Amino acid sequence: MPVLTDLLAALRTGAVEVVDLTAPLTSQTPILELPEQFGQTARFELEEISRYDDRGPAWYWNNFRTGEHTGTHFDAPNHWASGRDLADIASVPVGVLVAPAVVLDVTAQVAADPDFLIEREHIDALVAEHGPLPEGGWLLCRTGWSARTSQEDMINRADDGPHSPGMSVEAARWVAEESPLQGIGVETVGTDAGAAGGFDPLFPCHHFLLGNGKYGLSQLRNLDRLPVTGAMVVASPLKIEGGSGSPTRVLALVEH
Repeated sequence: MPVLTDLLAALRTGAVEVVDLTAPLTSQTPILELPEQFGQTARFELEEISRYDDRGPAWYWNNFRTGEHTGTHFDAPNHWASGRDLADIASVPVGVLVAPAVVLDVTAQVAADPDFLIEREHIDALVAEHGPLPEGGWLLCRTGWSARTSQEDMINRADDGPHSPGMSVEAARWVAEESPLQGIGVETVGTDAGAAGGFDPLFPCHHFLLGNGKYGLSQLRNLDRLPVTGAMVVASPLKIEGGSGSPTRVLALVEH
């Protein structure tokens, strides 16, 4: 299979670089915060089973506990009420897991305004400069937010609620209903803006994308190492039957 042989050679020579877009999972990994009347996700925890000792003299291993949507994670359509009858994480087609990506850089705008919202006009400008969005691809939203690694900085909560960037209602609707994309990827704790609980509909990225059988990737890193176009994303969630999502190792293949 010459294509795969060529790819392997390119990986070995560095002509194709593998970039890790995944945040590490630790007890300090930022998690989603919902209003206190709702159920909350669990922080990541490791429970040691044995470590080369009398519990297991030749091996080290752990149990772990966490939420499906902790750290870098993949949202399946059934995560949201609008997609409740659609795919669970185990049913996401494997072809979706390897897909092209385009990167929309709004770091300057977010540096000036942490509540900055990506509008349709920003996507149109990207297309005008770099060409059509990739069919069945990801729109990766580079905001600089991945530099915030603590719970406090990631959520950026004030008296009036959390403040973090995201998409406007109309941009989310357009990506979900009219664009050729299969989903979006973000650096924030979830796919929606911090203030999206007050939008109509609330949390529009979740509402529109998942309700239209599309997907979300959250808490990505190293988007600054990707070209605007041309990268290929490999996203590998756990195959949890009935699950609404999964912590995910997300890699990008970048040709040099």
